Amino acid sequence: MAQTAGPARTSADPAIPASAMSGAQRMLAILGSFTAERPSLMLSEISRRTGLPLTTTHRQVRELARWGALVRADDGRYHIGIRLWEVASLAPTSLGLRDAALPFLEDLYEATHQNVMVGVLDDMNVVYIEWITGRTAVHVVTRAGSRLPPHATGLGLVLLAHSAPDYVERALAAPLARYTEHTITDPVRLRQVLANVRRDGYVISDRQIEPISVSVAAPVYGPDNMVVAAVSIVIPADGPRASQYVPAVRAAARGISRSIGARLRHPPGAIG
Repeated sequence: MAQTAGPARTSADPAIPASAMSGAQRMLAILGSFTAERPSLMLSEISRRTGLPLTTTHRQVRELARWGALVRADDGRYHIGIRLWEVASLAPTSLGLRDAALPFLEDLYEATHQNVMVGVLDDMNVVYIEWITGRTAVHVVTRAGSRLPPHATGLGLVLLAHSAPDYVERALAAPLARYTEHTITDPVRLRQVLANVRRDGYVISDRQIEPISVSVAAPVYGPDNMVVAAVSIVIPADGPRASQYVPAVRAAARGISRSIGARLRHPPGAIG
């Protein structure tokens, strides 16, 4: 079950009214009005979601479309252009991590034919930077570039468990969206889950985003042996037991870790 989209942010700083935005802030507000739930918008919808006058919206959208950040379809609706994705893919975290992760994700997919993905934290969200699926894999709401709050996903729980204490406190103090009856929204219970992740070296997130799926996730370590990302597999809730996928997911995570410079000896949950 996908999260219901809330009002779009009107600028990098929500406290800035639309009338006081700079040109750059207007363009960022327009791009920020597109979401996974609303990937295409009419000009009037962009104006309403950003709070910008229609004439201003039209002028800014035209500039963004000329550059390739937006594309206008035959029905008049706009969507994000491939040029923006090309630029985003150059982000250091995305570029190096995706290249390192892809061979291991491909191996994990070939071994399981399930959804496999890698993600990182950005602000208070998990961003999925690579994703492989197949025709027979269970449905998932995520795609490369998608964002979800960390408390409800396997990737997010792993990343939260290894985050700085002040970040964890802010995450647990924020409203914790409920996606299904299984979503953990109790901060006390979440703290226990995070402690278990640090102890075990993996997490099984049971039907928290959709009632039809379960995810298994494990941490990816960087050159300083700090957790920089997480790998997960999403499987049908009514399929084989999730625990049987733990060794494969952890092996993929360790492989990615070594490929980006980690020197792992005995990470949490390791044997020997």
